[in-house]
Amino acid sequence: MDLKSIAEGRVKSACRMMLQDLQALPDEAFTQTFGPATRTVADIVYEVTLVNDHVGMVIRCEKPFDWPEGGWIKAPETLKTKEDVIGAFEKSSATIQATIEGLSPAEIEEPFEVDGKETTRFERCLFVALHMWYHSGQFNFVQTMLGDDGWHWS
Repeated sequence: MDLKSIAEGRVKSACRMMLQDLQALPDEAFTQTFGPATRTVADIVYEVTLVNDHVGMVIRCEKPFDWPEGGWIKAPETLKTKEDVIGAFEKSSATIQATIEGLSPAEIEEPFEVDGKETTRFERCLFVALHMWYHSGQFNFVQTMLGDDGWHWS
């Protein structure tokens, strides 16, 4: 299997699994906190969309937006309902997947520099997938804290 197919598969799988986790959460989980240092599901998903969009810009050779300063990323007030959060995630997921699909096998392997470090588009795609899987694990934990111990991935 070539690296482009691997990148496409990993990101597509991570997007699908994260979406299923989000759909399984009750509406109130999107703004609920579990302690003074925790972020909400909406906050985490907003961060994921920013990462997906930022990496997408980088691998399309666009100038990415400046990363927000000030610690943990917090969702804007306009992104607090389950419907809005899932909609933003679906849009971001579709964009990053289309970006990867639009790359040639040579482009996915071609080295380039980001922030003074050499990388490849393949490595950036794997980071996107890993980042989503990491946060899906957090959503699984939130599900269990809310009494849902079911398996939601298909």
